[in-house]
Amino acid sequence: MRVRNALYVQGGGPTAVVNTTAAAVIEACRSHRDQIRNLYAARFGMPGVLNEELVDTSAEPEEVLNALKNTPGSAFGSARYRLPSRDEAPGVHDRFASVLAAHDIGYLFYNGGNGSAATTLQLAALSQDLGLDVTCIHIPKTIDNDLMGTDCSPGFASAAKYLAVSMQEAATDLASTHTTSTRVFILESMGRHTGWLVAAMGLATEEGDRAPS
Repeated sequence: MRVRNALYVQGGGPTAVVNTTAAAVIEACRSHRDQIRNLYAARFGMPGVLNEELVDTSAEPEEVLNALKNTPGSAFGSARYRLPSRDEAPGVHDRFASVLAAHDIGYLFYNGGNGSAATTLQLAALSQDLGLDVTCIHIPKTIDNDLMGTDCSPGFASAAKYLAVSMQEAATDLASTHTTSTRVFILESMGRHTGWLVAAMGLATEEGDRAPS
């Protein structure tokens, strides 16, 4: 098997653990030098790929990689990007192919939520259509925890904890004033198709407390 390079791309909103995932991908690639020469990270998602704004992570020392694991936000930048069809923008597809060929990319890791999973599938089909020998792999990131075929999305736990604590704090405040003033408090949460975050808020109640409804 010929040794080739890999490309890491982020999509969608950042989470509290997305940089930890990025660090894990970098470490994994470094431990497989017999298959992956270097890992490039795109600046600000797919637009960074198309603009050829790539960071060579092999140049980063171990101390930077260790710090990345505990850094909030998205260190490489992200983007919400919809891949146009070839009829809509044939130049985009050709540009994607030329960038991957120029950097000898054999593996593409796309880190994101449901939309990014769909984009990964599109890129895999596109690579096949264009005759590119590229393995496209989706890495779950979303806080929604409803990506089909995954056990747990890495961003879910931190979001669930944040909302559960927020609900507990709001419930404490409400209990202090409900006899004379505020009796209802509404906390809106993301959830997409299932409502895992709302369920986490309900599970965070103390025994005997009334769970959020």
